[in-house]
Amino acid sequence: MSRITLKVNGATHTVDVEPSTPLLYVLRNDLSLQGPRFGCGLGQCGACAVIIAGVATRSCITPTSSVKGEVTTLEGLAQHGTLHPIQQAWIDEQVPQCGFCQNGQIMTAKAMLDRNPNPTDAQIRESMNRTLCRCMTYYRVQAAIKRAVKTMTGKEVVA
Repeated sequence: MSRITLKVNGATHTVDVEPSTPLLYVLRNDLSLQGPRFGCGLGQCGACAVIIAGVATRSCITPTSSVKGEVTTLEGLAQHGTLHPIQQAWIDEQVPQCGFCQNGQIMTAKAMLDRNPNPTDAQIRESMNRTLCRCMTYYRVQAAIKRAVKTMTGKEVVA
């Protein structure tokens, strides 16, 4: 076991875990964060996505000991009780059906918009193409991202 210190959603936490323990397990089991979810356990579906140092990262395959930089989870997006524009857009566009993939969809979208605040439709599709939705709500995901872009920048997404 090793003592590992992580900065998660602005707070510093020290956990005593095996260095190879997946970050997802620490977030859910030790820090009681419920945003990231176990989906495939192989880093392929995206349900476990978090943002580490600005990059959408699959926490199910990320050893806790390898984390460098601040971790942001779904719970860390809202500020002072106000939803992030991406979260609000998800609600306004009624994106979720079963909701299982929504953590990964939102966190991947957030990382993409942080890098490119005014993406084209093609750039949205490219950025989101590895985050799987069992209910096939991809068109609603894209609509929500476009709504969030308009809210955050005042600009319409171009085709």
